[in-house]
Amino acid sequence: MSDSIILGIESSCDDTSAAIIKGNSILSNIAANQAIHKEYGGVVPELASRAHQQNIIPVVEKSFTKANIQQNAISAIGFTRGPGLLGSLLVGTSFAKSLAMSLNVPLIEVNHLQAHILAHFIEDANPVPPTFPFLCLTVSGGHTMIVLVKDYFDMEIIGKTIDDAAGEAFDKIGKIFDLDYPAGPIIDRLSKEGNPDTFKFNKPKMENYDYSFSGIKTSVLYFIQKEVRKNPDFIKEHLNDLCASVQKTIVEILMNKLEKAAKDLNVKEVAIAGGVSANSALRKAMEDNKEKLGWNIYIPKFEYTTDNAAMIAMVAQLKFEKGEFTDLRTSATAKYDL
Repeated sequence: MSDSIILGIESSCDDTSAAIIKGNSILSNIAANQAIHKEYGGVVPELASRAHQQNIIPVVEKSFTKANIQQNAISAIGFTRGPGLLGSLLVGTSFAKSLAMSLNVPLIEVNHLQAHILAHFIEDANPVPPTFPFLCLTVSGGHTMIVLVKDYFDMEIIGKTIDDAAGEAFDKIGKIFDLDYPAGPIIDRLSKEGNPDTFKFNKPKMENYDYSFSGIKTSVLYFIQKEVRKNPDFIKEHLNDLCASVQKTIVEILMNKLEKAAKDLNVKEVAIAGGVSANSALRKAMEDNKEKLGWNIYIPKFEYTTDNAAMIAMVAQLKFEKGEFTDLRTSATAKYDL
């Protein structure tokens, strides 16, 4: 891999992030989170784009400072073109274009979902990177899909959710439990003190490798409504067990399809990516399958699971080597196929 130095910029949702990569080694990876969305129980697009405007310059400056790199030393700028919230993407795209023009360096557009998968090739993401072909369960607040990765830029979605994403299900169920947003990490933490076999919730019967998570949300809602009518303190008294049972159900839904795909396609190289790949139960399920099914598993470092610019920089580095650049006419797009 070349020793070119690339700035990556990520602004697809509510985290403003900038990273510097040299080869496949991350020199800095800075992110600014937006706490304001907790007040609303979810991301408010208008507030997110305003916060990106406030954060992007200091975040980029800090990434250069931490990497001990001067701006004129970079070879190119990679940025998230999509998918994501259009207003948020516009901030990062506009900034990347302006900086590239002022520094006279090439511009490289990056698909956010592709970046989650290719984060596995960052030098310190795994002890060793996956070998092709591999399956990657890409699972976050906005997306849940199984991807067959044949090469860096040859990917096929073989299964996806037809409604809610897994992360979205965690957050919506967390709202039923009156937990703060984002609820996924809170449910994960509370689950450690609960019994995952206490309550049973519905699992969808989907064909092929597709997912559905709206059913478990409805199942939990009706169950809670029924129990709270009998005991107003039901949630408070059983919160840990509820969280553990919900988490077990969602992870089982995810893993059942992934196991089926791996068996059908005879693939032993299996990875997870995206924000929900930080979930402790999902990681344990992957570890269990390493022993049970003989998988070679790839679980990225925590800092590369959530939305971050390191993964954007990694894809930009791979595209830089291929000479795949974009021009200033490019524009942000909320939908961007893998």
